[in-house]
Amino acid sequence: MDLKMIRRCALVLCAVLVAPAWSQDKNIVMASTTSTEQSGLFGHLLPQFKQATGIDVRVVAVGTGQALDTGRRGDADIVFVHDTAAEEKFVAEGFATKRLPVMYNDFVVVGPASDPAKVKGNDIAAALAKLNASGAPFISRADKSGTHAAELRLWQAAGVDLAKAKPAGYKECGCGMGPALNMGSSSGAYVLTDRGTWLSFKNRGDLAILVEGDKRLFNQYGVMVVNPAKHPHVKSALAQQFADWVVSPAGQQSIADYKIGGQQLFFPNAER
Repeated sequence: MDLKMIRRCALVLCAVLVAPAWSQDKNIVMASTTSTEQSGLFGHLLPQFKQATGIDVRVVAVGTGQALDTGRRGDADIVFVHDTAAEEKFVAEGFATKRLPVMYNDFVVVGPASDPAKVKGNDIAAALAKLNASGAPFISRADKSGTHAAELRLWQAAGVDLAKAKPAGYKECGCGMGPALNMGSSSGAYVLTDRGTWLSFKNRGDLAILVEGDKRLFNQYGVMVVNPAKHPHVKSALAQQFADWVVSPAGQQSIADYKIGGQQLFFPNAER
């Protein structure tokens, strides 16, 4: 057994250890983001996909960068992430033959309701410039996720060069969205988060949404089947069934139907 197969078997074994027994024939591994997992979307979506196709999906939830690397190694059959530039690079490198847009939501900045840095509004660049000037605490995921990639672009738009000097209150957690929000809640810090994870987050404490509505906070998700020409062992036919279903009218309606407290978390926008 080569190294790629050993790694893949390890991922599948981890999934089996934390989940009920599942079919040994119709199953795939999906590398995806912590935002899709922690928002509860997959808990809503995947049972409907299985009912329609009989295919089990086991999710490896990591940052987008790690999810793409998992696909590059052939340790997943399909990748479902949110960093369009990185996804297009993945396709250009030949690790997938096509990227399908699936859905979107947006990023928001949450922070103490008292808003000591006075960032409240709909201009993300102005808000980050104020955070930089004030030295108020800010939690960065710093994990090469889609959210982290968006954060880096937004700081740049605010005229802040993190490579030269980070803001005084800037803290890097190297963690998922949920842990970053927990840190923000416990320390009264500002955090950039996707709206879906925020709506499902229970430990808000004094945190509230302070910055939203800027078009630069748009957050697109895409799905890609790992190319069997790169990794012949991947279950591309089964993975393609998921990709086809999630952009079909049934899959898109399922995404639209997922709500928490009456609020829709993700908005389908597959190209038909």
